[in-house]
Amino acid sequence: MRLLFIRFSAIGDIVLASPALRCAKQQIPGVEIHFLTKKSMKAVSEANPYVDQFHYFDKDLASTIQELKAYKFDYIIDLHKNLRSLRIRLALGVPYLSYNKLSVEKFLLTKFHVNNMADRHISLRSVDALAPLGVVYDGKGLDYFVPSEVKEPTFFPVGYVALVIGASYATKKLPIESLQTLCAQIPHPIVLVGGKEEKEDGDALALVDPSRIVNTCGTYSLHESALMVAKARVVISHDTGMLYIACAFEKNVIAIWGATSPALQVEPLMPVDSKAQVFQSIVPDLSCQPCSNFGTKTCPKGHFACMKKQDLPEILRQVEKMWN
Repeated sequence: MRLLFIRFSAIGDIVLASPALRCAKQQIPGVEIHFLTKKSMKAVSEANPYVDQFHYFDKDLASTIQELKAYKFDYIIDLHKNLRSLRIRLALGVPYLSYNKLSVEKFLLTKFHVNNMADRHISLRSVDALAPLGVVYDGKGLDYFVPSEVKEPTFFPVGYVALVIGASYATKKLPIESLQTLCAQIPHPIVLVGGKEEKEDGDALALVDPSRIVNTCGTYSLHESALMVAKARVVISHDTGMLYIACAFEKNVIAIWGATSPALQVEPLMPVDSKAQVFQSIVPDLSCQPCSNFGTKTCPKGHFACMKKQDLPEILRQVEKMWN
């Protein structure tokens, strides 16, 4: 049997889809797994041992479809469910399976705050899509694999807190003042993790205590940043891809929620037998949260209470609990 899995983006979503790839490969005898994603997302899954062949979409979907037609897939497993994946399904003309995206439920939750969301994590719903093929969730959580040739950056040999300061949208990030407070009051070495967009903020945060805080934002690759997270004793992260990579490494995790929320069924997922600790920092009793599936550039209400009112003393207490 030859299966084509589709998940175009983004980092976190691809990591959240990883249990479906693993469970299919391990539970369907002789299956050949193909995975289609954006070329810009290549690093996220390139070392996944459960994928037999990768396909990358850049800008020319027509040529991608022509390439895929040569493989005579038995099923398409659509874990993205957008117009682009629909076009591929129609063009290939083979049976398909797809996950329950809960688009209507998410719209009602974020726009009208009516919660009809199924109590089923997005990763488990992705595996549920494979039920007609006899596949079930194995309880082993998320996967992220780093190529063997990637070298591990070394900072503080006795351990550190990895503070992931970035996110795709501003309403998913703590204000810089709150991050500075955390940096000043966490009594342990800190490694700041983020992309090029966070370098300036990282420089400002490192100035809080240059002897104890290292800014790696924009300096290291995704895989190198993942290894930094893997070696941390505690990971603090907004709702971003690195949060789920930390879960894949079973790290003690503090997830800070702003415009999005665990109510969207995207909370940190650990193996059922994991000893990792998870704390979800969310401002209670906010009628406007979540306001978006993905985050927004500015707070729709103008108050940004979901981040400005975060309980920083409790986050600090959780750091100490997890560190010890």
